[in-house]
Amino acid sequence: MIAPVDIPARILLAEDDGDMRRFLVKALQNAGYSVVSFDNGLSAYNRLREEPFELLLTDIVMPEMDGIELARRATELDPEIKVMFITGFAAVALNPDNKAPKDARILSKPFHLRDLVNEVQRLLTAA
Repeated sequence: MIAPVDIPARILLAEDDGDMRRFLVKALQNAGYSVVSFDNGLSAYNRLREEPFELLLTDIVMPEMDGIELARRATELDPEIKVMFITGFAAVALNPDNKAPKDARILSKPFHLRDLVNEVQRLLTAA
């Protein structure tokens, strides 16, 4: 009998700060997630059009396409995708006029990597 293989949740990360992106990828991979990362929203969106992800983890302020537009387009492609914003501008994400996905979570910078991993785990295990 073959034991079932746990397939790690796939996370698409969009963060324009290179150091922050590397830290986040490492923390999430260490927690057992499969992570694909991009330094701008447009590249991340193009990847979302090619394959599914369980979670979009995105900064809000980025070049080419901001995180809110990326999240809006991502949920149009896949209404089941979960969204989490990582930002120093929580008020922007909370503004109802920006049309951010209503179920999106927000993690304000600065945060501890353990807090990020805990929030990601909570979001991915929520029904």
